[in-house]
Amino acid sequence: MQEILSFEHAHMEYSTKRAKLVSVGDVSFKVNQNEFVTLIGPSGCGKSTLINMVLGLVKPSSGSVLISGKPVDQHTSRIGVVFQNAALFPWLDVQHNIEVVLEPIMRNKEERTATALKFMKMVGIDGFERAYPKELSGGMKQRVSIARALATSPDLLILDEPFVGLDVFSAQALREELLDLWESPETPPHTVLMVTHNVDEAVQLSDRLIILSRRPSHVISEMKIDLGRPRNTRVPEFYQKVDEVVSVMSP
Repeated sequence: MQEILSFEHAHMEYSTKRAKLVSVGDVSFKVNQNEFVTLIGPSGCGKSTLINMVLGLVKPSSGSVLISGKPVDQHTSRIGVVFQNAALFPWLDVQHNIEVVLEPIMRNKEERTATALKFMKMVGIDGFERAYPKELSGGMKQRVSIARALATSPDLLILDEPFVGLDVFSAQALREELLDLWESPETPPHTVLMVTHNVDEAVQLSDRLIILSRRPSHVISEMKIDLGRPRNTRVPEFYQKVDEVVSVMSP
């Protein structure tokens, strides 16, 4: 199985005038192609710091992060990201919020437009091409953000708590639609790394969980979620797995 992402003894500390703050203690794990892997742990344990390492926004104080076997500043893989907040350009309509990320990889305007419209339809926002972000609900904004992330055909999709600000029904609908896209052999992405502190969400979506300790974080368990798909979240087997994860995370 091809390795897409690897953390090798990643450590992160910040220096202040008074002391050194260790955010990430010693984290090592791998994500393989076609896996849906979730980082889960208590708030403040460094989950977002690890994501920022993948994106090249911060460098680990020691250890390494490799993407397709290469350092973050040398790889050529495409990475799509969906953050907690949709981070849309308020001055662009929905279609152009998606097209703008395609400009570096598609010179042809017609191709960019066709691609944007294709992914808008996939996530259920066709018909909103000329709407602006301020005119959309939170769930609709996240659909735009997901379409934008998928439009580049990423080798790796990163989800940084993308459902946390949504109501229960919108969040569940988006989870199910995202799973449908991930499971389709014809559409990207085929590899996902998600960050969440929602145990039910992690068990519903993931192949494998990387469970982190409190800060300074380290991996306390790698747990395979061996429930069949599609997953029924209302059966005893599901609740049993959730309880298992919670027991591992509990101090």
